[in-house]
Amino acid sequence: MQQINAIPGPYAEKAREIAEALSQMDQIVVAGHVHPDGDAAGSVAAVGHILRDMGKEFMLYANPRLPGYLDFFPMPAVVHTTLAHPPFTPRCAVLLDCGEPERLGAELAGLLPQLDSVNIDHHLGGDGMGSRDNWVVTEAAATAQLVAYVSMAAGLPLTGDLSLAVALGLITDTGGFCHGNTSADVLSLASHLVKNGCNLPWLREQLDNNWSLGRWRLWGLLMENSLVTHEGQVGFCQVRLQDLSRCQALKEDLEGFVEQLRRLRGVKVAALLREDSPQLCKFSLRSYGDLDVRSIAADLDGGGHFNAAGGTLRMPLEQAGQVLLNRIGLYLDGLRNTAR
Repeated sequence: MQQINAIPGPYAEKAREIAEALSQMDQIVVAGHVHPDGDAAGSVAAVGHILRDMGKEFMLYANPRLPGYLDFFPMPAVVHTTLAHPPFTPRCAVLLDCGEPERLGAELAGLLPQLDSVNIDHHLGGDGMGSRDNWVVTEAAATAQLVAYVSMAAGLPLTGDLSLAVALGLITDTGGFCHGNTSADVLSLASHLVKNGCNLPWLREQLDNNWSLGRWRLWGLLMENSLVTHEGQVGFCQVRLQDLSRCQALKEDLEGFVEQLRRLRGVKVAALLREDSPQLCKFSLRSYGDLDVRSIAADLDGGGHFNAAGGTLRMPLEQAGQVLLNRIGLYLDGLRNTAR
């Protein structure tokens, strides 16, 4: 009863509903979005712990794999990178931290119509893709926050590696409890984790003290190449494919760099543009306070959160940079005109 009472009121009923749905499922694929970040990976791990405690048969899946900087993290089972030879014939799925089948990758998206699925997410853009049930709460700071409440509702204590999994998701999507989504509910949950033995300093140390030399060199190069535009309001950096190879770095080594751009004094919008191929670029946007970068991303067919968003531009890098900066400029001009 103490666990259930720890769930904030607005989340309690749905948390119990999702816990009940999980209790009725078996032979389950647990997956987050492609190229999982800490929230997706932490949520997958946390659901794995819940299903194991429920006595369910499950498999963890990550496409193309978990990022190298999470090699230290204790997962509750082997993480499969393909569904070609699953340990059982999947009948169900728990889909985490994304709301569109294409974000799962082609392999799982193709299997999805055959599966009885539950979707837990906190992104804007839809009501979920689960065939059995959906829990999409855009006010939640992280999907792992919602998974924590499901665990509480199921009567499973947030201790041990389960607590670390939830903490990983919270730390990732709140920027180490620095972003505007660090609500009282988030801090209350973090306090609950620590009271139950979660070693946050150890987790923070593992995340911070594992940079490769390639990542170090890449960040140095990108800091040198970064620009400040629009009268000091925009921090912008382009990442060419050759930058990664030159530094012997991976795409995952860019994790966190857009937040670094936001540290520049006077910058209101940070923008990172990554070249994935000669005709395909990915962008990430960050902001502070009441600056809505999701609206900028949405105008470019992207999405995300109010202060953290992104998307894809199918054009060469230089053209994509112009398009992105022009759209950011239009947004800032609109704010300036509204303020007059």
